[in-house]
Amino acid sequence: MRITNLSTLAEEIIAGANLKPEDDVSLLLEAPLAEVQSAAGEVQRAFCGKHVDLCTILNGRSGKCSEDCKYCAQAACHHTGVEEYPFLPVEEILENAQANQRAGVNRFAIVTSGRALQGREFDMAVAAYEKMRDTLAIDLCASHGIISREQFRRLRKAGVTSYHHNIETSRRFFKNICTTHTYEDRIRTIRLAQEEGLCVCSGGIIGMGENWQDRLDMAFELQALGIKSIPINALMPISGTPLEKQKPLASEEILRTIAIFRLINPTANIRLAAGRKLLPENGATAFLHGASASITGNMLTTSGTTIKEDREMLQRLGLTNDIDLD
Repeated sequence: MRITNLSTLAEEIIAGANLKPEDDVSLLLEAPLAEVQSAAGEVQRAFCGKHVDLCTILNGRSGKCSEDCKYCAQAACHHTGVEEYPFLPVEEILENAQANQRAGVNRFAIVTSGRALQGREFDMAVAAYEKMRDTLAIDLCASHGIISREQFRRLRKAGVTSYHHNIETSRRFFKNICTTHTYEDRIRTIRLAQEEGLCVCSGGIIGMGENWQDRLDMAFELQALGIKSIPINALMPISGTPLEKQKPLASEEILRTIAIFRLINPTANIRLAAGRKLLPENGATAFLHGASASITGNMLTTSGTTIKEDREMLQRLGLTNDIDLD
């Protein structure tokens, strides 16, 4: 199929059609940004309505990672000065989660550095999820690397509903970003999580030197995996990493990427993540033209936006994250 009219494309997607990797999607790259965004906005409103899902992330273990991902401040092979600490005490995690629930987020995630969370620290994570499950109303998410089927079972039993594991980029470009594990390692982990009944949150980073075909390939890979939550990070170069001199993307390129991902993954939550500061009004236009979710609060090693600011923004835009704080 060759796309010739974006308004017609939006109508067809809303009616149940899906773009495929073999389709000629060149118009998505060549048409004026406003037209691509308009089509993405129509599709977003049809499948997501006015709801925007807000999640917060707590860095549960920081630094000393064995992997060599070129964008990451926490890799031990890079020299970024990032704070290093072992897995946080369970009570500290619980207090953080309670504060985030009171602030009005939809879900709370613990993220840990390293190839995989194992042993005593994984046991501590399970204990934290169990306490949160018993005391909180919001959804619980986890991001602990390349873990086993048995670990996924323990997480689900402890109350975790979603597992975050980015594919980061296209299959072709991945080897330029990481050499200590493979793209297939990531795909296998995602499928294990899905097989154990967890929703998977998976996306990637744009602006690492990939081309538009890499971004399209990533979007279609996520479609094939049936991913329900797709975070899109725009690289914020960090001093001490191999990508420290990478030029940040222009806002127009980020906005076009968000709109395209919406059109390829119409029912998924397209989630704004790192790099929102590169967008006009901190991403306000993106929430109306493709993005139906966001990471909010303190976002690991990149600057983020407070929950209060995001909820006020959504209200101004006529959107909601449907949180009852009473």
